[in-house]
Amino acid sequence: MTGNDSPVLRVAGRPVGRYVTRPELPARLSPRPYLHPVTTLAGTAVTEFGPADHLHHLGVGVAVPDVEGHNFWGGRTYVRGRGPTELDNHGAQRHSAFQLRDPDGFVEELRWVAAGGELLRERRTVAATGLTATAWALDFTFSLTNVTPDPLTIGSPATNGRPGAAYGGFFWRARKESAAPGVFTADRAGEGAVHGTRADWLALTGETWTLVFAGATDRTRRDPWFVRTEEYPGVGSSLAHDERLAVAPGDTVVRRIVTVVADGRLDADGAATLVRKAVSP
Repeated sequence: MTGNDSPVLRVAGRPVGRYVTRPELPARLSPRPYLHPVTTLAGTAVTEFGPADHLHHLGVGVAVPDVEGHNFWGGRTYVRGRGPTELDNHGAQRHSAFQLRDPDGFVEELRWVAAGGELLRERRTVAATGLTATAWALDFTFSLTNVTPDPLTIGSPATNGRPGAAYGGFFWRARKESAAPGVFTADRAGEGAVHGTRADWLALTGETWTLVFAGATDRTRRDPWFVRTEEYPGVGSSLAHDERLAVAPGDTVVRRIVTVVADGRLDADGAATLVRKAVSP
């Protein structure tokens, strides 16, 4: 890793991701650290940053649209009875320090701040591991601790009245190509079939690449997948799918997602094989 604000993740000496810790972004985009570009071992970029369709999509990271009414996702806020609404309610994730930095990963401390106060403190652990000559894995764990004296709740547009829009948590904005990517799990395929479902892993396939997302803890696997392919290519793990997630003072929410980044278009057997290799028990 090099650079104070843009560490570079490497696999066997090969750069595969850049992490920006202190982005200079307008408040409306809910500034936060992110990974971009993330690439395959052959060098194909598999993330997008600030695309025209959603300027607040920032590569790979953690984004939550509603923490006690504060927007840590960016863009408009979904308001029950009004729909997507421009509000002055955006928060920011601020890098505090690296507890560990190596060429293949880091442990970072962050502060989630809004309206002049700190709501959550996060410990983020990111590691890159080689799997094969054409695939590697990004292991991403985040732990959110309520540092306020009162209970906090995390919501989504879905919990605020917009069906099917339970985004918020780990989110990966993938590259947009001329054709929409394919998406499948072990037993179903297509956006309509996999969006909002629970599955041990979910694969997104582009022209020359595949991303395979896997919940790496029992608790993470209970969160449904948020999937978009037709409107834009993106995959996330939903913290607040059916109801708001309550976090008591001093309590911590932990999630771990491992993503296989592969050259080529994997089938279900190939995806499952690499997930087993990537997710340690």
